[in-house]
Amino acid sequence: MALRSHQARASMLSAICDTILPSLNPPSLNSSEALNFYYAEGAIARGIDKVVIDAFPAFDAHVKAAVEALVDRLSNDGFVEADLATRTTQLLEASESNQVLRLGARQIKSMVLGIFANAVDVSGHNAIWEVIGYPGPATPPPTAVQAPKRITVEEINESTTDLSADVVIVGSGAGGSVIAARAAQAGLSVLILELGGYQNEADFRQIDSLSLSMWWRQGSMWSDSGQMGVLAGSTLGGGTVINSMVCLKTPQSIRDEWEEAGLQGVAGPDFDHYTDTVWERLEVNTDATVYNNNTRSMIAGLSACGYAHERLPRNAARADTAEMCGYCNAGCQQGFKRSTLRTYLEDAQDAGAKFIINCNVESITSQAGKVTGVIAEVATPHGPTTISVKAQAVVVAAGGIGSPGLLLKSKIGGPQVGKNLRVHPAWIVTGVYEEPIEAWHGQIQSAASFDLVQAVGEHGFLVESLTLNPGTWASQSPFTDGQNARDQLRKLPYFATWHGISHDHGSGEVFLDEDNREALNWSLKDPIDFQVAQRAHIELAKMHRAAGATEIFTFHWNDLRWRKGEDFEEYLQALTDAPAESYTGYSAHQMGSCRMGTDPASSVADGWGQLHDVKGVWIGDGSALPSAPGVNPMITIMALAERTAHALIKDLPTDK
Repeated sequence: MALRSHQARASMLSAICDTILPSLNPPSLNSSEALNFYYAEGAIARGIDKVVIDAFPAFDAHVKAAVEALVDRLSNDGFVEADLATRTTQLLEASESNQVLRLGARQIKSMVLGIFANAVDVSGHNAIWEVIGYPGPATPPPTAVQAPKRITVEEINESTTDLSADVVIVGSGAGGSVIAARAAQAGLSVLILELGGYQNEADFRQIDSLSLSMWWRQGSMWSDSGQMGVLAGSTLGGGTVINSMVCLKTPQSIRDEWEEAGLQGVAGPDFDHYTDTVWERLEVNTDATVYNNNTRSMIAGLSACGYAHERLPRNAARADTAEMCGYCNAGCQQGFKRSTLRTYLEDAQDAGAKFIINCNVESITSQAGKVTGVIAEVATPHGPTTISVKAQAVVVAAGGIGSPGLLLKSKIGGPQVGKNLRVHPAWIVTGVYEEPIEAWHGQIQSAASFDLVQAVGEHGFLVESLTLNPGTWASQSPFTDGQNARDQLRKLPYFATWHGISHDHGSGEVFLDEDNREALNWSLKDPIDFQVAQRAHIELAKMHRAAGATEIFTFHWNDLRWRKGEDFEEYLQALTDAPAESYTGYSAHQMGSCRMGTDPASSVADGWGQLHDVKGVWIGDGSALPSAPGVNPMITIMALAERTAHALIKDLPTDK
């Protein structure tokens, strides 16, 4: 039942925030001023509770409902008036009782501890960084003169509401940028519509909290089960601007499977050509790949357990400055990352393409089974402006969540839109070491092991290292009480963190919620995916122990932790016994939700990317993948986009 007033809800939310981040006594009377501040100032003193309260109306519908349910549950237990120990017990008991309440607790915990560790003042500093050993930014960004914006964006006002182009591209990431460049180079007029803004090196501050505007929904989206967090780009250049630059080619077994599904030529030399074209344009190499302490510890663990590793190819200029790469997910300040912002989008502009940013495409218009254009709303300094764009072709490249969302809002694409979603679940295990690792320093991902890709039948996981930022590890580490959360975060410099990126067997679904916004149905219900998740946690834990970790923990909701001297076999059994609903995973790869194939009953687009039901609408991003490739998919998405661009240009001749 809903609370009677906003004031009552706010009071409860403040109490929950205070339970997660309470005001505490410092460790000793002789503690430094910084350490005193670290413990003594809680969520209320820091104003974090007000941020949570103010943000509540903007939560995704299912998250809002989960927080409401948690507040309602705790309001019946005398929560606000109880002491800290009682409130902690009540919060944990509620969150462990069902997945809805757990999602509500997860949302508040993530915000409170994430803000605590990541928020910065006007100078770009967080006072707790001194205590947890985090250095913050390494360098200031270049000036706008030193790093000028190379792409010109269109100015929209009341007189520019009716536009036209041969090809409209919705989204400017890995897929959309490729098709935009090729269509423009073929002589077609191209208009690129990007939901996000335009940030380049001069805007990159090396601060995670200040980079959230480049992430889909500010980097905060949970599946309806609360088991899967979604990470995706929302900026000019899409995810290629903020990813970790892992470049892996599509496995031949996957290509063979897709050829059988109707993707003509994918298994043979034509697709090799498209892949090589992308590889060359992105300047992919291993010469600039350098291992940091985090990756070296992972390699030690792999080797001790009998697993091989390989140096990862990356789309980085060979002059890459490795010590700056720990901030890669906040944008490459040095400009060495060969994102689409620095490659295909520049190619598109050079060939005459035009760009509109801060543009939310609301629907694709069509008549008699043929596309006619799009309707969009553009945020301008003078307020939102609706534009109509007539087009002969529309390329939907808004990502694995956004693309099916747009088709659903447009009521096109057929019954498979949003279904068959693959997410490459990433399962994270962290080790605490005796010597500092400082996993935020150096290249985020530089080595991988492929020895467990068939750990469970034909399905398994890659082992790769992972970036480490204070906010994520504060917010997603298991919560037992406010004291322990503060104490554990002080070990941050000693954390080494790796993940197993799974090859999905099951699938999820993208749907529109009650607010007509994209939402994600996903849970760890597929038995093979569950077995893979179990195996990933177990193998990563073994690697950490073999590499010398003195403590190991996971992102399970419950605190599954091993400390040196404890029975390790019992710990592995505890990981094995953990129920599926206690798992927390992350997805940086959303795919398959508008997949290609020959049969409209099981696919959204034909084998080249054009919708089965509306001629002139093409799928040009990861949502077109028929299944999960099992490897970081950027190169695969871009090679398929090269292939789709070829088909689109052939279908839409320039002599119009």
